[in-house]
Parts: sequence; C-alpha cells; structure tokens
Amino acid sequence: MTDDVAQRSARDEAADLARAAADAAGVEIRLLSTVTEFAQVAALFQSIWSAGGDRMPVNVETLRALSKSGSYVGGAFDGDELVGACFGFFAAPERRALHSHIAGVSQRMRGRSVGFALKVHQRSWAIDEHLDEISWTFDPLISRNAYFNLVKLAATPTAYHRNFYGHMSDALNGDDDTDRMLVTWYVHDPRVAAACRGESSRDSASAPEGEPLLTVGDDQDPVRHPTGARFVRVSLPRDIEALRVTAPEHATHWRLALRDTLGDLLDDGARVLSFDRTGTYTIDRGELQ
Repeated sequence: MTDDVAQRSARDEAADLARAAADAAGVEIRLLSTVTEFAQVAALFQSIWSAGGDRMPVNVETLRALSKSGSYVGGAFDGDELVGACFGFFAAPERRALHSHIAGVSQRMRGRSVGFALKVHQRSWAIDEHLDEISWTFDPLISRNAYFNLVKLAATPTAYHRNFYGHMSDALNGDDDTDRMLVTWYVHDPRVAAACRGESSRDSASAPEGEPLLTVGDDQDPVRHPTGARFVRVSLPRDIEALRVTAPEHATHWRLALRDTLGDLLDDGARVLSFDRTGTYTIDRGELQ
C-alpha cells in the first residue's frame, strides 16, 4: 500500500468513525464559520461555566480569528440548536499539532456522548489536516473527566501543571487553584483508533493492583500512605465539584494532596497506567532507585 493510499484509508476510516459517533449521539457535527455560530458558541460556554459579570470563556472575535486562520472550531447541533462545541489552535511543532482549548456540552445533552462525538470529529479533522497529535488539559481531580480522557479517549498523560490558568472564579472551578493534567492524543495510534470505535483503553483490568498512596478518608479528606512500592494507586473524592461548594476546605486539601502525589510523580517521570470507575489512578513509578 502506497503512502497516499494509506493516508486516504486513514482519513476515510476517521471520517466514518466521526459520522458513527455523531449518529450514536443523535447530533450533527460540523465546522463553524459564521459570526452567528460563534455567538452561539460563546453563549453556550458562558452558560456552562456560569462566568460572572461580563467575563466569557471565549468571545466571538477570538473564534472568528481562529476559524479564519484555519484552526479547528466545531459544533454539535440537535436540529437547529447548538448543544456542544469545541475549538483549538495550531501548536508546535510546525503546525503538526493542535491544542484543543475548550470543549463543552449543554446540560440537557449530558450523558448522550456528545462530547465523545466532538472529539472523534476533531480527530478526523486533524488527520485531514495531516496533524500527528492533539493536546489539551483537564482537571485531574474530577473523576468523570479523568475517565473520559484517559479511558474513553485513550489520551496519554504527559505533564502536571500547577495552577495552570491562575484564579478563574467560575461556577466549575470556584476559588480552587487550577491545576491541570496535560494529555496528548496521538491521532494515528491504534489505541486511539480503537477508542474512537468505542473500545475503552487504560481501564484497570490489565493494570497491576498497586499499593495505596492516596485514599479517601471517612471524613472525605485525603489520607496519604507513604510507600516505596513501584506501582501505586491515587484515589479521588467522588464529587470534588460538590465539595467546592459544600466544604471548600476539603476541596483545598484534595488539591494540595493530589498535587503532592500525582503531580510529583509525573514530574519524576512516572506513568499513569490506568484509571478506573471508582476514581483511582494506577501509576508506575518505574524502576526504583
């Protein structure tokens, strides 16, 4: 098979997977290009993040500039209603990568895999654009986000960033520091292609059991367990977003505990092997010194 034929085959397969994911979610996904559409995205994101005052997660002018420059701005529609959107911009090296900055889905469409369909569409677009990878960040304290990104999409954790965006003060972040995990989606990786077909990756089935390093205490505070084991487990609270509202002091304790465990481990070159539905990372520290 020649390179040209292989590339066409990869593009066709990615496009087929994108159509299938959109059909399964019951939405139409397309690239956005008009000021009216960009205004809908801005309004949707403001409703999701409940940004205060005049602050918006993104404005029309920025989306217009990104679209005009050839970057990705995609939207999911239920009939005529925009119910999800995602945008990103080209990144180093030399336009072979995309950094996906924000993706969001309306409250009424949660649980219908619209976010998954948007990412599969974004991957198809990236392959058409001859890109190799897509990166983005997520809050590693939010269990459902970790499961979606690491298991459902098979993204690879590459770094832990402390207070990445500074103080945001929106409905989702509250007054918490904005620590983020950076992940990379290698769009041609067979594991990623399998994930886009609905075959989960990085679940706990094949991971070593590991020794507990961070667990949830009876009072919902983090409990640390010093261990020299190579394989360790770092657990999350069930609902950190609720804790930010009902017990912000507990949320702060969790941010610092995760930073000092998962963050330090990734800084030292450890690898995340899996994430399970109970909200636990299994991590390989590598050969012990």
